[in-house]
Amino acid sequence: MPKTDKKIDAYLAKSAEFARPILTELRAIVHEACPEAEETIKWSCPHYLYNGKILCSTAAFKQHCAFHIWHGGQVVAAKDNKSDEAMGQFGRITSTKDLPPKKTLVGYLKKAMELIDSGATRYLRPKAKAEKKEVAVPDYFTAALKKNKKAQAAFDGFSYSHKKEYVEWVTEAKAEETRQRRLTTALEWIAEGKSRNWKYEKC
Repeated sequence: MPKTDKKIDAYLAKSAEFARPILTELRAIVHEACPEAEETIKWSCPHYLYNGKILCSTAAFKQHCAFHIWHGGQVVAAKDNKSDEAMGQFGRITSTKDLPPKKTLVGYLKKAMELIDSGATRYLRPKAKAEKKEVAVPDYFTAALKKNKKAQAAFDGFSYSHKKEYVEWVTEAKAEETRQRRLTTALEWIAEGKSRNWKYEKC
């Protein structure tokens, strides 16, 4: 029997109805791939540890879920990598049908475990994108993110373009009142895993 954490049980219970079967399925897959996985809550989201290191994490937002393998940049195949769409490597997960086959996910997790065993360093993007400049985030934006753990975790997992869209939208405001209003809205949307232009995306 896998060792579970009541805090994750509570997280699942509070999640939206559509999210529960997704998070439950991912939880089972993680424990199948890594029977010794340790459950915990970090940055307000379920995380799974292997030998004291983060193996992967899950998150539930209002309209989708996310699954992030910590060494995903090194193990997830290009055909399955949708990191430009949302937090994690598997895009906006709205049902278990959006996930790769269980066998594939188990394989990714086992490869990630091997990397942890080898002491490999985690990186978020393929080497081909390593030269892309990081978004220059203003201090006030960074400070606001630090006060919202869920938004911080989601923002860290966003693609370069998603981060840039939010930063430009907030910083281009001419009036201070407008800037603050946009920043507040941005934090709400980011915490939900939404891109800046989520209203115009196909559901």
